[in-house]
Amino acid sequence: MGASAILRYLDLVLLAAALPIFIAADWPMLGYAVATGAWIAQRFALAYTNSRIARSLAAGDRRDAFRTKAISSMGRVWLVSISVLLVGLLADREDGLAAALLVTALFTVQLLSGALTGRDGASA
Repeated sequence: MGASAILRYLDLVLLAAALPIFIAADWPMLGYAVATGAWIAQRFALAYTNSRIARSLAAGDRRDAFRTKAISSMGRVWLVSISVLLVGLLADREDGLAAALLVTALFTVQLLSGALTGRDGASA
């Protein structure tokens, strides 16, 4: 596994490493669970989006590729944001804060690794 592959999945490494930290620090596990679920869902959405973009570009349909990229980018952010907001409103604020902090770290790592590899993060 090369450096590019490690960088590509660094957000998932951070997600796994956060679990023992949450447990040891006695941080809200509901916040971790919601952040993890939303993060994994957005990663699946990103992987699907990347494959659809590749098919669109192979077919010469740049418009569809751009539209897919734009909708996916906004949709994934909304998915994660609404998940964090709902856990904060429906459970405790501490759950929402824990989820928000974890998701912020995950997005930061994903954006940085994408910038360093020239990819979005979930491309195979």
